[in-house]
Amino acid sequence: MARRALPPLNGLRAFEVAARHMSFTRAAAELHVTQSAVSHQIRGLEARLGVALFRRAGPSGLVLTDTGQRLLPVLRDAFDRLSTGIERVLQQESAGGPLTLSVSPYFASKWLIPRLGRLRDRHPEIDLRLSASQHPADFAREDVDAAVRHGTGGWEGLRADRLFDEEMFPICSPALLETGPPLKVPADLAHHTLLNDVRYGYWDKWLAAAGVSELAAGRRRGRVMAFDDVGLVVQAALAGLGVGIGRWALCAEDLATGRLVRPFDLRIPADYGYYLVCPEGTADRPKIARLRAWLVEEGRRPDAARFWPPEIG
Repeated sequence: MARRALPPLNGLRAFEVAARHMSFTRAAAELHVTQSAVSHQIRGLEARLGVALFRRAGPSGLVLTDTGQRLLPVLRDAFDRLSTGIERVLQQESAGGPLTLSVSPYFASKWLIPRLGRLRDRHPEIDLRLSASQHPADFAREDVDAAVRHGTGGWEGLRADRLFDEEMFPICSPALLETGPPLKVPADLAHHTLLNDVRYGYWDKWLAAAGVSELAAGRRRGRVMAFDDVGLVVQAALAGLGVGIGRWALCAEDLATGRLVRPFDLRIPADYGYYLVCPEGTADRPKIARLRAWLVEEGRRPDAARFWPPEIG
């Protein structure tokens, strides 16, 4: 149900203070305005409501009308609740408060969640709440403090801190190597289905670096399975549907356990990276600054993205 339009807040506040003191002069002192300003605001409120709130009692006295007497406790309770609520919010902010982080489901499950124990040990005061979404967070419309985005940085109006660099390389299931066509040199990919994340063109860049650009996904007829999410590429590779392009941050566990293998040693830097982003106006809030520092530190660990696990490749 739509909320009825309220009278101007200044008029309501002027009335509450004047009624509490029963004096326009003392109300003006508390509100740091002139007595005439208080009188003007209350007259405007009375005109808006269509009722009188005060009546004169002698040369300098004020008396509340019946309507004024009924309105005063309502406003006093409302302003008390508002003051208490604001104070509570500010106390929560100074203490850290809940921090909502938007992150893609696959990155959260493969990289972030396994590390949250270290965040809890380092910053037990951070009340982290994950919001899993494939879509970029809309900070103007969503209740989100920060987000992890994959891209090149430079989002307008947002501070973006790169968490770590990555490398990309082909991945497949061990069963594909055992039962499929040979996969000894990059040219053998001509006989395999490429699992392609269509958003980034990683396959074309790797194939060019390997000297077989003629096998680029965009030039092949058939034998390409397209996805718009890297998590789906990894899952398709695990299912033995073809050869995908992987990155350490999302494949390290599967590589370490042998669920995935790297058929070739060649790995090249990824143009895109993971960034912690938040509005520039809130970037230095304590809870966001602490999360940023921890994420950047995690990104520098040997097991974060590059060259992990060391025995592979």
